[in-house]
Amino acid sequence: MQEEADRSVTDDFELAGVPDSFQRLWTPYRMAYIKGGQDQVKDEASCPFCAGPGRTDEEALIVHRGKTCYVILNLFPYNPGHLLVCPYRHVPNYTDITVEETAEMAALAQQSMRVLRKVSNPAGFNLGMNQGEAGGAGIAAHLHQHIVPRWNGDGNFFPIIAQTKAIPQTLSEVREAIAEAWDSENPS
Repeated sequence: MQEEADRSVTDDFELAGVPDSFQRLWTPYRMAYIKGGQDQVKDEASCPFCAGPGRTDEEALIVHRGKTCYVILNLFPYNPGHLLVCPYRHVPNYTDITVEETAEMAALAQQSMRVLRKVSNPAGFNLGMNQGEAGGAGIAAHLHQHIVPRWNGDGNFFPIIAQTKAIPQTLSEVREAIAEAWDSENPS
C-alpha cells in the first residue's frame, strides 16, 4: 500500500507542469530570467542597467532620470510599482559609489515612496540592496536599490506556496502612472 502511494508521488514529479496534490502553478517563462540573469552580466556591454538609459523612458520602463542615478520599474516585480534606483555608472557595490551618488540614491528612494503612496496607496514598503550573487542580487554587476510597495495580505499563498505572483496591471500602465505622478510632484 505504502509502495503504491510512494510511486504515485514519484510519478507526479516526473510529469513537470501537470497539477499534483500540491497544486503547483508552473511558471516556465521565468527560466529565461533565471538562466540569463546573473552569469550573463559581466560588463557594461551586457548590462541591462547600463543599456536602459540609452533607450526611451517607455522602452526601458524608466520613470525618472536624475543627475547621477535613475529610477526604473523592475522587469520582474514582486508587486505592482516595484522600482529600482540605479546609478548610471556600472559599479557593483554600495561602497563603490560617490557621496553625490549616495545622496541622490537616497533622495530618489524617498521620492519613489512618496510617488507610490500617491499612485497606489501601499500600506508599507520593503527597501533593500542585495550585494553580490551570494547576497541575492539578480544582476550583481550593477548596484540597484529595490523599493517594493506592500499591502496588507499581499503575501498570500500564491507567491509563498505557488511561487507565482498575480500582477493586475501591465508594466507600461504602471510606468505611465508613476512617471505622471513623479512629474506632477516635481514640475520643471
